[in-house]
Amino acid sequence: MTIHKEGFKILTGTILTLVALNVALAFLTDIKWIHYAFYAVSFILFFLVAQFFRLPKRNNTAHPDELVAPCDGKVVVIEEVEEPEFFQGKRIQVSIFMSPINVHANWVPCEGTVKYVKYHPGLFLVAWHPKSSTENERSTVVIEREPGQDVLLRQVAGAVARRIIYYVKPDQKVNRNEQFGFIKFGSRVDLYFPLGTEVVSKIGDVTAGNETVIARWAK
Repeated sequence: MTIHKEGFKILTGTILTLVALNVALAFLTDIKWIHYAFYAVSFILFFLVAQFFRLPKRNNTAHPDELVAPCDGKVVVIEEVEEPEFFQGKRIQVSIFMSPINVHANWVPCEGTVKYVKYHPGLFLVAWHPKSSTENERSTVVIEREPGQDVLLRQVAGAVARRIIYYVKPDQKVNRNEQFGFIKFGSRVDLYFPLGTEVVSKIGDVTAGNETVIARWAK
């Protein structure tokens, strides 16, 4: 288990802040149990922040026709919707909710070429709010495997998540086992598949990013 690069600055700041608070407390009181209690609280706080940025090693071996989950979490939406931003037509939406205890790295669900990338500033409604996909801070990434086989990935910030990060750019080739982004402190990722795509996930399924197969391309 390693720490994701997005966590280095935050963890460094957390350590410096906790050390400063413990030093200040040493000057304010000589009561030992208070010192020990604050040591324990400091350790717990650091552990909670560190677990947000853990990055497990995962090697995807799915069939090329299979699409894997881009993140850890729980499947909360599977429905046919109108996708207005890029496709401007009907698509199958699968949404995965990421809780604060999930791994927050976002993986590429299939190999292909990035056709579209756009960042949208916005609100910070709770991730399950009906308007979070259109009004919250979010990014949109479209990956095309081949004509007719394209998937739209939308990183959506929530009430806690305050920063959406993506690493890809248009015309970039992407492959399995690569990360396309990161969402700090949780939220959700929406996927939009062409009609006819076989969705194998079900509502309530728990996903492991870069491992769980959630859909198969139509043949």
